[in-house]
Amino acid sequence: MAFSPAAVGSGVSPEPGGSGSRGEEAGGEREPPPPRRLGERPVPGGRLKEAAGASLASLCLGPLAGPQRLGTLVECLALSYRLRRGPGRSRGAAEGPLRCCGCGRFLGEPVTVPCGHTYCRRCLRRELRARCRRCRDRLPPAAGAGPAPAPLRTSVVLSQLAEKWFPGECERARTGRRLEELLAQGRFREALGAAGQALRADSSDLMLRIYRAESYAGLQEYKTAIDDLNFVISKMPNWPEVYFRKGKVLQDSGFVGDALQLFLQCLALDEDFLPAKLEVEKILCDVLSPEKLGESLKESAWNSPHIRNKPFILGSEVTESYCNFQLCPEQSLGGSEVLEPVSGSLSRAQSAHALNSTKDLAKEDGLKRVSSEPLLSGQEKSALLKRKLSFSEQDTVVCEDGRNKHKKQGESTKRDMTLAFGTIPEDLIDVSDFECSLCMRLFFEPVTTPCGHTFCKGCLERCLDHAPQCPLCKESLKEYLASRKYSITELLEELIMKYLSDELSERRRIHAEETAEHSNLTKNVPMFVCTMAYPTVPCPLHVFEPRYRLMIRRSMETGTKQFGMCVSDSQNGFADYGCMLQIRNVHFLPDGRSVVDTVGGKRFRVLRRGMKDGYCTADIEYLEDVKVADEELKKLRELHNFVYSQACSWFQNLRNKFRTQILQHFGPMPDREENIQAMPNGPAWCWWLLAVLPVDPRYQLSVLSMMSLKDRLIKIQHILTYFSRDQSK
Repeated sequence: MAFSPAAVGSGVSPEPGGSGSRGEEAGGEREPPPPRRLGERPVPGGRLKEAAGASLASLCLGPLAGPQRLGTLVECLALSYRLRRGPGRSRGAAEGPLRCCGCGRFLGEPVTVPCGHTYCRRCLRRELRARCRRCRDRLPPAAGAGPAPAPLRTSVVLSQLAEKWFPGECERARTGRRLEELLAQGRFREALGAAGQALRADSSDLMLRIYRAESYAGLQEYKTAIDDLNFVISKMPNWPEVYFRKGKVLQDSGFVGDALQLFLQCLALDEDFLPAKLEVEKILCDVLSPEKLGESLKESAWNSPHIRNKPFILGSEVTESYCNFQLCPEQSLGGSEVLEPVSGSLSRAQSAHALNSTKDLAKEDGLKRVSSEPLLSGQEKSALLKRKLSFSEQDTVVCEDGRNKHKKQGESTKRDMTLAFGTIPEDLIDVSDFECSLCMRLFFEPVTTPCGHTFCKGCLERCLDHAPQCPLCKESLKEYLASRKYSITELLEELIMKYLSDELSERRRIHAEETAEHSNLTKNVPMFVCTMAYPTVPCPLHVFEPRYRLMIRRSMETGTKQFGMCVSDSQNGFADYGCMLQIRNVHFLPDGRSVVDTVGGKRFRVLRRGMKDGYCTADIEYLEDVKVADEELKKLRELHNFVYSQACSWFQNLRNKFRTQILQHFGPMPDREENIQAMPNGPAWCWWLLAVLPVDPRYQLSVLSMMSLKDRLIKIQHILTYFSRDQSK
C-alpha cells in the first residue's frame, strides 16, 4: 500500500491549497490556522512508532473527536500486518471465467461498476468496500447508503452468459440471495434451516457456510458460528470478508482483542474493506479514551472488569506494546518501524482456544496469527477447555442431518472444494451471445451502462448524440452522459479475447479500415458547413447537432483532429473553397453539447462532394501561394509593407468599443513577417485582417481562393481604402 502519513489520528486530508487554511475573505485578513493537537500532527518519514506514540500522547490534551480521527493509526496497523504477512496465496480462489473482482468467487448476479470491473451483487450491496480492488476508483453507494443511491442493475449480457454456461452456480447464487433476505429480516432460525438444507445438498459451497455462520451468530450461538468460519478460512485463507465476519462474531461475544486483530488481518488483505476499518477505529477510540485509560491505570489489570472486556490493554500501564502489538525495530520499510503481532494477551501462556483457534491454519500460509483471551474465572476457563472444540486440533464436516461432525486433524474430508465453473463446453460458446444490439456485430470496446445493457463504445456514443437514453430500455442516461466515463467492461473483453480470438481479429481489422478511412485528409474529408475560416485565425465552435457531434468525436479518435470548414452554398450545399480547422481543445457539456476550440490551417479546393452518416464530406486538394523572386519579390515586399502600415492605421483609428471586441474575440493583430513567402498561405496578419473586416462572405471567399499574395494584398488595399474613407466621414 502506498502510504503517505497525513494528520495522525485524524484521517482527514488538508484543504486544497496546501496550507489547510480557509484563505482570505473579501475585506478581511487570512485567519490563522487553529493549533493542532499532538495526535493530529503529521508523522515525519511515515514512522509507525511515532504514529502510535502521537495518538497516545494526544490523550493528555483531551478526548478524541471521534473514531474517524484515528484513520492514520489504523492504516499503520494494517500496513504492519501486511508487511509481516508477505505475499499471500490465492488458495481456493475461483479460477473460472466468471469471477467476482471482490470475493473472487462465481459471479452470481453480475454488476458492472462505472470503472468497468464487475462484482457480484452481494459484494456491492453489503458495502464491503468503498473502492474497486482493481483500479481503486470509488464504487457506487449501495442501496440505503445515501440519500438517493442509484440502484444496482445486473449486467444483462454477463447474466445471460452465466445462466447459459453455469446454471448450477446461478441456482447457488439465488439460494444465497434468499438467505440474505432472511438474515436481513432477522429471521435467523429460518435462515439456519435453509442454509443447513442447502449444505446437505452441497457441502462444498463455502458461501453457504458464511450464511449459516451469520445465522448462528444471530441466534447467539457464537461457538458454532466460529466453527463454520474457521472451516472457510482453512479453504480460502486470503478471503478478507471471512476474517471480518469472524471478527464480528468474536466482538459480539466479548472477545474484543481477538476481533481487533481479525479486523486488521482483513485490512491487510484488502486495505479498502471499509467496514473493517470502521470497526478498528471504533475499538481504538473506545480503548484509548482518557476515561477508560484512567480507570485502567488506577485499578489492577487482573481485577479491572474494563480490562477483562478489553484484553489488549496490558498490565497496569500503557506501554509501547498496547493493543497486542510491540514495536519491532528490526522490521522496517522506508524507515518506518513495524508493529509486530505478539502471541498472547495478558499472559502468553493463555489462549482463547475455544473462539479463536487458527494457529495451525496460520502455518499453512506463513502468517503468524494472534490468539488473545479475555480474563475468565477458573470455572469459566474449565468449561471452555472441556468443550475441546478448537480448530487447531479438530476439523469439521457436515453430516447428512446438517449438524457439525468433528474429526481428528490429519483426516481428509470426503470432498474438497471443487470449482464447478472452470471450463466452458465449446458447444455453448456462440458468437451471437457477444453481438452488439445496435450494429449487430461482435462487441468492440464493450461498455455497460448503469441500466445493465452493453453496447460497443462507438455505437453507444452515437446513440447518446441523439438522445440521453438507453437505446434498449429508454432509461435516462443524463448523468452517465455528463460524466462521459465510458469504461470498457474488462471481463466481457477478456471473454471475447479468450474464446472468440479469430472473430475479434476480424472485427479489429474492419475497425482499423474504418478508422483509416476517417483519418484520410484528402478523401472523404468531413465538412463543417457553417462560417468562413482562415489560416492561423482562431475559430471557436458550439457543436450541438448530432451529426457534428459524431464528426468531432471521429476527428479526435482518429488522431487527425482536423476537419474542413466551408460556408453554405444554395446550389452545391457548400462552397468550392474552404479552410481546414485544427482542434486544440474540446469542452464537453453535461447534456452532450460541446465547445470546440479550433484554429485555421490549410486552404483547400473541393473536387467532389459526398455524405457520410449525416454530415458532408469532400475530396479536396490543398492550395499554396505561388512564390516569386528577384525584382518581382522586391516589389511584392514594398506592397506588403505599405498595406501592413495601412492596416495598422485603420485598426488604431477604430472606436475603442470595436477595437476591444476584436481583441477579445480574435486576439492582437500578428506582427509583420520578414520572410513573406515562408508560409504556404502567406503572412498571418492578412488572414487576421480579413476575419475582422466587415466584408461580404462572397468577397472574403474570393480572397481565400487566391494563390497569389500580390493579388490578395491588392484586394485588401481596396477594402482598407474604402473603410478609411468611411472613417474620415
